[in-house]
Amino acid sequence: MDKSILTDIKSLLGAGNIDGFDSDIIMHINSVLAVLRQLGVGPTSGFAITGTGETWEDLLGDNSNPELLHNVKSYIFLKVKMIFDPPTSGTVAQAYKELISELEWRLNVTVDPDEE
Repeated sequence: MDKSILTDIKSLLGAGNIDGFDSDIIMHINSVLAVLRQLGVGPTSGFAITGTGETWEDLLGDNSNPELLHNVKSYIFLKVKMIFDPPTSGTVAQAYKELISELEWRLNVTVDPDEE
């Protein structure tokens, strides 16, 4: 779980070796991290990245819950994708929005399982 958040998200976006968009991608990742904080994911004091130095472990601590990790990665990717490089197909965009909503629900249940 020690991989860089920025590196992973850039790779998923198809911009793995391109550094020219890093500041834009970092800004969008940080916006999504703020949303995750409101959902109860991450440090209570908040979390932001500044480059490739911040890892998933920095965000989630030593939480060994793979469900949380994978849902967080997918959520950040999809939210950043919708802002940075939205799909041109309305059908694909709608599918992404529905998946984002489902991931928000699942993340909420994962971090606060006793609430219904």
